[in-house]
Amino acid sequence: MATPMSAASRYRGRFAPTPSGPLHIGSLVAAVGSYLDAQVHQGEWLVRIEDVDTPRAVAGADAIILQQLKDHGLHWSGEVIYQSQRSERYAEVLADLTALEKTYLCSCTRKQVKAAGPYYTGHCRVHGPTAGKATAVRFKNDHPVLVLADREHGQVQLEPDFAAEDFVLKRRDGLFAYQLAVVVDDIDQGITHLVRGSDLLTASGWQMTLWQQLNPHLPQLCHLPLVIGPDGRKLSKQNHAPTLQHNRITEQLREALVHLGLPSPPASLKNGKALLTWGIEAWQNKRSASLMDACKLQ
Repeated sequence: MATPMSAASRYRGRFAPTPSGPLHIGSLVAAVGSYLDAQVHQGEWLVRIEDVDTPRAVAGADAIILQQLKDHGLHWSGEVIYQSQRSERYAEVLADLTALEKTYLCSCTRKQVKAAGPYYTGHCRVHGPTAGKATAVRFKNDHPVLVLADREHGQVQLEPDFAAEDFVLKRRDGLFAYQLAVVVDDIDQGITHLVRGSDLLTASGWQMTLWQQLNPHLPQLCHLPLVIGPDGRKLSKQNHAPTLQHNRITEQLREALVHLGLPSPPASLKNGKALLTWGIEAWQNKRSASLMDACKLQ
């Protein structure tokens, strides 16, 4: 199983982009938010390249992303971890789960799952996989997390049928699933706080369910506001969001800080370092105000 993490561990946060293309303003918001939170807590901020889905990875995108972070003054602690180099670790954890009878093989295709309803029904858990067909490995989700405590969203009630779905740990094509990789990585790196985009809020239910199976010390959650494009959808590489520009560092940082719910930075701040220093104090003030509001409600 994953290495135990002390409940008293020092703050460790991370930013974990997928190298499917350069960063855009939406991903910068997530990077800046997680960075500010780590600085306020006087903790460590790590960077991990989440390239477990190798077909989505674009050659050279990781180097561009790391340079973009440096350009914006976002400097990380330690070495950069690549999921594509950790297959043996994922296989080890998966073998441990299988030995504990926490997994089963599933030959159902996405088309079959969709035809049966919005969520996987557990067909192969009951009947077994179809002989001769490629199989995925699913997690036996017997004790799902149904409620998340999130610093931005409060108590989040998850859709019970979704939360209890037996999710995939290893895909039918042989690749390890994101849900397995991200949880194993976070536990192995001693991550104590997950600060990331709200598009991952629902998936956190599955991740916390798997996390509690591997390690009793769950991280604190904080899911940040998404940047929405003119079409009403969140900015993403798939939606062809504009790439960050190296000659617009201060403008982009200003935009990211405001989108995080902070006041507009003073016009006198003319460079990235000054903006981030201001942002750390503003994030501390926002955090203090949120704690005061929470106390008033108790």
